[in-house]
Amino acid sequence: MAWILLIIAGLLEVVWAVAMKQSDGFTRLGPSALMLAAMVASFALLAWAMRTLPLGTAYSVWTGIGAVGAFLVGVMALGEAANALRILAAVLIVGGLVLMKVSSPS
Repeated sequence: MAWILLIIAGLLEVVWAVAMKQSDGFTRLGPSALMLAAMVASFALLAWAMRTLPLGTAYSVWTGIGAVGAFLVGVMALGEAANALRILAAVLIVGGLVLMKVSSPS
């Protein structure tokens, strides 16, 4: 259950990062409100997952999901560059996430 909560928390991190970008410096109410709601929910689910999972594993996976997810949204929806080095970086992050999961005692 903790892993499911952690994955949802990571996905919500992507939501709040994208909403922050779309808020245009907090000048747009809708994206700003979405960002705040997703941020609170993401932190709450991360905290809940940390009741069971080790700190290093939970935090690394949460930030990794957020980083790779934000990269993917940026490339696929916002027209950001997807060169070989950026893709390699995302692949390495995913590899690290898999190793964190495999090495976690929970």
